[in-house]
Amino acid sequence: MNCEKLPDIDRSASEMVFLDTCAALQSYAEKLSLMARPGMAIFLEGELGSGKTTFARDFIKGLAPGVEFDIPSPTFTLVQLYENTRIPVAHVDLYRISSHSEVFELGLEELIKSYLLIVEWPDRLPSVAWLDILKIVIAGTGQSRNLTIFPQGSWIDALERSRQIDKFIAQTEWRGARRTHFEGDASSRRYEIIEKGSSASILMDMPPRPDGPAIKGEKSYSQIARLAEDINAVVAINGELVARGFSAPQIYEADQTNGIAIMEDLGRRVFGRLAGQGEDLILPMTTAVDVLTEVASQTWPSELVSKGNVYRIGPYDQEAQLIEIDLLPSWFWPYQNGFDASSELNEEFQFEWAQVLPIANTSEPVWTMRDFHSPNLLWLPDRANLKRVGLIDTQDALLGHPAYDLVSLIQDARLDVNPGLAAKLFDYYCAERSGKKFNKKDFAAAYAVLGAQRATKILGIFIRLFKRDGKIGYLRHIPRVSRYLRSNLQHPALARLRIWYSRHLPKLTMEGDV
Repeated sequence: MNCEKLPDIDRSASEMVFLDTCAALQSYAEKLSLMARPGMAIFLEGELGSGKTTFARDFIKGLAPGVEFDIPSPTFTLVQLYENTRIPVAHVDLYRISSHSEVFELGLEELIKSYLLIVEWPDRLPSVAWLDILKIVIAGTGQSRNLTIFPQGSWIDALERSRQIDKFIAQTEWRGARRTHFEGDASSRRYEIIEKGSSASILMDMPPRPDGPAIKGEKSYSQIARLAEDINAVVAINGELVARGFSAPQIYEADQTNGIAIMEDLGRRVFGRLAGQGEDLILPMTTAVDVLTEVASQTWPSELVSKGNVYRIGPYDQEAQLIEIDLLPSWFWPYQNGFDASSELNEEFQFEWAQVLPIANTSEPVWTMRDFHSPNLLWLPDRANLKRVGLIDTQDALLGHPAYDLVSLIQDARLDVNPGLAAKLFDYYCAERSGKKFNKKDFAAAYAVLGAQRATKILGIFIRLFKRDGKIGYLRHIPRVSRYLRSNLQHPALARLRIWYSRHLPKLTMEGDV
């Protein structure tokens, strides 16, 4: 570490916050914690007794709402680590530090790679190269405190986003509601629980997403894969699903320009959580199949008008499917082999897939959610019939083959589905759809193709989440998804693809864990 001085912080971006009670200080610290992520730092300055440790404790509590645990002052330990919070936190007190060499021994440069750092007495720090620093100067006596806030790096956007959310909520009946973090997903979207009295709703934070770099022609990956780029998709699709009698979250309030919405809270009985608690999923899974057969029986629009906005639902066509399977050679291949796939191998891979994807074409496409699986399905036993299955994470819906969502359900990437139950659910679906327009043999072929496509895509996504985003937990799902891929490749329609995988990625086609 360079031992010259602390980094200069742009004081032009500062703001003053007056908090007249201890409860107000706690509320402010908890609200800031909603925007926190690893790699950020908070510098707390102020005289002895000004409330730096109190603020740090309230902030850490905000990262673990509803959980009781001790948060001792690190005055003597110097660094106190918390790893059972939403993100790992290191609370650092440098009051007793007398030299920069002592700071170096604390290993803060290593900690900030995966922790959020809260540093009291940051003037003891030598110069650091950290980019995302929030400096808070605390002053005051009694219960009131004046906070002077100096954001730097990503904290500038985080505070601005927090202000946008505050302004939005203040214009609704939820003004003054308590906000706490709600479990998120693999995307950049954020969710909060907002509570007022005995009522609770979900706040969705989905700012318009800028397109990434062009990867094919002038299009980004999200454009080619037709991923939702703003909250208009959620408002439009959920509204239509609710109107048709399905249990998607109702949208109560929305700022579609800034990407903020307050929506119905469908509870916590997510299929995956029920399975983890040992509950029997036969009825929930069967009812989810009923939802899909009902979806397949209806005609679905390609354009919706919602709250004055026109939203178009594109086709889940070969262009989108091919860019998704490209995630395997782009991410999974180098992960398993230690080097990049050649352009020749990529071209061969795309060619072989282009031969089989037309098997899953359909003249009667339906809305395909693309993630109709255990993290996004909730069991609502107090409701009736199809409404017992809650549907979330609907924003990426496209018009595609009805087999895709059945694959998502039965070949769940996060959950082991008993093979016997999976076979019964498949047969049940086919029996429910039997008739002149339904051919089980053709459906089974499309199911195998889309199952292999989905497994291929997910293998790439999970490695990308691990390598790019540091989310190691997704690796535990790789063996399960690999088994799905092997099973789908056994279909005669996929014989050539099975040969390709056997030759180039043999571990994926052999029995046993990858």
